[in-house]
Amino acid sequence: MSRFMISCGGTGGHLSPGISLAEGLTERGHEVTLLISEKKVDARLVEKYPQFRFVRVPGTGLSWRPAALVRFVISQARGLLCCLRLVRAQRPDGIVGFGGFTSTGIALAGRWAGIPVALHESNRVPGLAIRVLGRLAQRVYLPPGVRLPGVRARHTRPVGMPVRREIRRLPAATAREALGLDPKQKVLAVFGGSQGSGPLNDFVRDNLGRLAAEGIQVYCVTGLGKGEAATHTGKARDGTEVRAIFVPFSDRVAEMLSAADLVVSRAGAGTIAELIRCETPAILVPYPQAADDHQRANASFFEKQGGGIVVEQDRLREMSAEVLDTIFNDWLLRKFRSNLQRMDRANSLELMLTDLEELIRPAPSAAATVPA
Repeated sequence: MSRFMISCGGTGGHLSPGISLAEGLTERGHEVTLLISEKKVDARLVEKYPQFRFVRVPGTGLSWRPAALVRFVISQARGLLCCLRLVRAQRPDGIVGFGGFTSTGIALAGRWAGIPVALHESNRVPGLAIRVLGRLAQRVYLPPGVRLPGVRARHTRPVGMPVRREIRRLPAATAREALGLDPKQKVLAVFGGSQGSGPLNDFVRDNLGRLAAEGIQVYCVTGLGKGEAATHTGKARDGTEVRAIFVPFSDRVAEMLSAADLVVSRAGAGTIAELIRCETPAILVPYPQAADDHQRANASFFEKQGGGIVVEQDRLREMSAEVLDTIFNDWLLRKFRSNLQRMDRANSLELMLTDLEELIRPAPSAAATVPA
């Protein structure tokens, strides 16, 4: 049995694939410790996985504002000291970082201790942490077709984003009933990733009447601190009751995506991987302030592969017409789902597990390779 440390905190897009990898490593008999941030979103999601050991590591995201930059430097120093102590105490056989501010300390600690370090980037534009730390890693997993300047090709592997075991397509009627929705009515799911999205929430609230009139139910995940749980009831043109459910947080991703005929969401890599796994067509609205504009690159790739369409945030006033045109076009929805099935052929988790086991395997000694 080998021991792994997985750094995956800060956002759902980092934490979810970290949990997926932990599930796979545990099933193969390895011991796993997951390093997460001190943010609320991490605390909420890990409640669902009591079988794993989670350690909270100090750290904050990078900002160039003077006061925030000072906090970033201090928190990163505290995180590095924490990681150095963890590595000395546990002496893992391998370290995996999924990017973000939580990966820096453990990657450096692992490098200094001579432990193999692997990094995973799920976005089409590699983030700052992966770009900086990539030269120190023995392995860098990148989306197919993406390259990272300065990192030798022999150290990179084309691997998509691993998805948690529980994220899979469910019967639509079963999923709708589980969420309190009518199995016979159309469903639009709206969410802005683990942080939520104010503009997408506003779009839903501004168009509740129009969507209800067309008989479209809504399931909207507002994000923590961006709205309270509530259920609104409207009327379709034929007098039928139509529900709109708002929740601040949801760990029922499989049910939500399986219940939906169509999703409106941000374009984080984690969201896209889950849309693909659940075969759910989407209208993606890239977050304009995303670092290095990576969400626009993610969304563009998704659209080119035929999984859905892209609408820029400055066109949200036109979104309701786009939603109505798409959600009632059964031929187009079937085409999107067929393309999503094709996009999900590669088993990213199994590829990553096999390669990690190879990475930590001791090299054969010279004596063992010389014939007797």
